[in-house]
Amino acid sequence: MVTVAFVCLGNICRSPMAEAVFAEHVRREGLEDVIKVDSFGTSAFHVGNKPDKRTISTCDKNGTPIQHRAQQIYPHHFTKFDYILGMDRENLGNLKCMAPKNSTATIDLFGSYRTSNDLNRIIDDPYYGGQNGFDITYDQVTDFSKGLLEDIRKNHL
Repeated sequence: MVTVAFVCLGNICRSPMAEAVFAEHVRREGLEDVIKVDSFGTSAFHVGNKPDKRTISTCDKNGTPIQHRAQQIYPHHFTKFDYILGMDRENLGNLKCMAPKNSTATIDLFGSYRTSNDLNRIIDDPYYGGQNGFDITYDQVTDFSKGLLEDIRKNHL
């Protein structure tokens, strides 16, 4: 079993969208029995909340099912997941600071798995902007999901 966790600040915009999109790629490839996906926030701001309405509507209009409640990442997750992927440099820095000494996870930017150089590796937080930011985020997580799945196939399956 390969385990993947996507992480942003509050776990209501970027990381649940990344989780939903990647899970859909996994499902389409018939790999849901060998790849487990989840998402978290580095903060507890929105724990228990559903994803932002714009995240849900962006996923819906692209035919991507999304079911999630915000949750916070904790030190024990760093030995439970194979990949812990932050959306931006601040998330990545927070994750590296949080990681216990016995961490076994690959901690990286999700954008490190991009397949298109036309896309920014950093997934900016769309929360305070308009719908366009969520559309850009969707394009990024779709591309990065392809690259991550390639990496998992090459290194784990």
